[in-house]
Amino acid sequence: MKAVTVKELKTELNNCSNTEMIELCLRLSKFKKENKELLTYLLFESSNEEGYIQSVKTEIDEQFDLINTKTYYFIKKSVRKILRTIKKYIRYSKNKETEVELLLYFCIKL
Repeated sequence: MKAVTVKELKTELNNCSNTEMIELCLRLSKFKKENKELLTYLLFESSNEEGYIQSVKTEIDEQFDLINTKTYYFIKKSVRKILRTIKKYIRYSKNKETEVELLLYFCIKL
């Protein structure tokens, strides 16, 4: 199956009713964890950006505490995983201030 363009999706979604839109969103959220995380951000956390930043910082702290420091390889692998997680949260927000704040916090913690 070939995916259609964003423009075609947009026009088709404009033709859907509210109940159909809700069903589509719920069905989409069942497939990937990232879809659920994005919907959670958009519905609950986008209005409180400071709270979102604090929750991400707390998660960063927890991940830094769990780093395996036995070898350089494991340290490097864990740091890359933390950075990948931060980049994912930055994509959800699309806010440049949030991006700068989270990346600076990562550098400070590192």
